[in-house]
Amino acid sequence: MSMTRIGNAKVLVSGAGIAGTALAWWLAEHGAEVTVAERADAPRDGGYKVDIRGAALTVVERMGLLDQARALRTGVRTGSVVDATGRRVASMDADTFGGRVHDDAELLRGDLSRILREATADRAGFRFGTEVAALDPDGTATFAGGARERYDLVVGADGLRSATRTLAFGAGGVHDLGHYVAIWSVPNHLGLDREELTYVGPGRTALVYSTAGQHDAKAMFLFAGDTAARPRGREAQERFLTDAYAGEGWEVPKLLAAMGEADDLYFDTISQVRLDAWSRGRVVLVGDAAYCASPASGQGTSLALVGAYVLAGELATAGLDAGPARYEERMRPFVAANQKLGPANIKRMVLRSRGQVRMSMRMLGVLNRLPGKERLLAKVVEPIHRAATAITL
Repeated sequence: MSMTRIGNAKVLVSGAGIAGTALAWWLAEHGAEVTVAERADAPRDGGYKVDIRGAALTVVERMGLLDQARALRTGVRTGSVVDATGRRVASMDADTFGGRVHDDAELLRGDLSRILREATADRAGFRFGTEVAALDPDGTATFAGGARERYDLVVGADGLRSATRTLAFGAGGVHDLGHYVAIWSVPNHLGLDREELTYVGPGRTALVYSTAGQHDAKAMFLFAGDTAARPRGREAQERFLTDAYAGEGWEVPKLLAAMGEADDLYFDTISQVRLDAWSRGRVVLVGDAAYCASPASGQGTSLALVGAYVLAGELATAGLDAGPARYEERMRPFVAANQKLGPANIKRMVLRSRGQVRMSMRMLGVLNRLPGKERLLAKVVEPIHRAATAITL
């Protein structure tokens, strides 16, 4: 293939999430003709809060979108751990609680998605309700409706359960960390004002928070469980969750009851994607599809933004043939550093036994009364900051 330059290449990006949209922006910036295909019928708003950290801040700044992202910050002020009666055992400022340093920005996933999409709308073509059903090694994509189109490059940016990855690489690559995550909107019956409360039971964590500009609240449940038995379908998932948290105290029953009314339930295993290669023929993967670090890492959004930037940059300088390998070479160490956070963090977020919960509560209670507790807690944040800055752009 003589045409290896990105300049007038036809690129299909499968997935209109953070990685796919950011990639479309950068590819268009380098002169490519980009189409973004998204299986969902419409963009998804709302979503959980996500962090832009370290190198990812540089990417957003270079897109000229940092001020906009900052203006949409969640504004969460404090984080507290509560016991079964609702007593606040320990409270700290939200940045310390969320592992943020310096100018890291926390905003809702839907808000970040929207600013990226608005910035990219006049540079790339977005096709919602469009699914890639088959891929040929030469870059020919067959869509669910039967239409076929040939591209110079196809990029899978379609998340943990990437269909593009399965089509090009076969099944596999997903490694479960033995836990589940569930998130949904709930009425703010506790009257929280930009505050996050976390309840910890043995093998079961539940938290609820409110952000600036939202009248309701978000609940998040993290729990240990047999991931081989992953329930499919809404009804089965609700039942599974309700059984897992049966008998737990605090506001857990109320939060679970609100799940039935929520139209935004997200439920999945906490997993990582580990692959030997991120490209094959004319197909390359970016973001969670290639190297999901799991929600426990807190670095999925940053990996998506940095990965998009690096991939587009290497395609622009090294061309379509050598670019994917160069991208992989540059990103691998950064990905490895960030994936390490996942298993380590989940152990801190979900405690195994009653004894561990008791011990942890006692320690938090003591820590809460210590002068300079913020400084002590900052030590916990250090590995996250190190991983977030482990690449030079």
